[in-house]
Amino acid sequence: MRRVVTGHDENGRSVVVSDGPVPRSREFTSLPGWVSRLPWATEPGEPVGRTGEDPTPKVTSHLPAPGGTRFIVLTFPPDSAMADPAFDPVAYAQESLADSPGLVELFEPDGMHTTPTVDYGIVLQGEIVLELDDGHCTQLSAGDLVIQNGTRHAWRNRGDQPVTMAFVLVGAERDG
Repeated sequence: MRRVVTGHDENGRSVVVSDGPVPRSREFTSLPGWVSRLPWATEPGEPVGRTGEDPTPKVTSHLPAPGGTRFIVLTFPPDSAMADPAFDPVAYAQESLADSPGLVELFEPDGMHTTPTVDYGIVLQGEIVLELDDGHCTQLSAGDLVIQNGTRHAWRNRGDQPVTMAFVLVGAERDG
């Protein structure tokens, strides 16, 4: 996946400051087909248009503080990959903690989770199911959008092909 980052030169003119692969990207060894990418992040009150310095190496939590953002692109393997006898849930949990600190701790054993964020999601490739805590499931396909308003949910890839989604997480205050 290619990432193009713009910024300003010393004269204040718009320039491309970076053009290349997403540097913070991980293809999981514990769950083949699972790919996590963090193309960009912002912190609350951070000015835009700086020199284009890459903030992703400094990110210590994939969960943004209120007013902060995280741009995350995930590729989900089929759910059946976790039923494979070779799947090691302990190794997967360790790799997840290393890759997505702050966020992965909010996941329940069945994949359900709630974050204090508003998430804008776009299905880039494939078909996936959004499951809510009442068991309601909504099928989404490439091109579909979802706005996740801090609700308890899980993503289910019930098909036999990988699914890629892009998410922008906007940190928000939890209501009550």
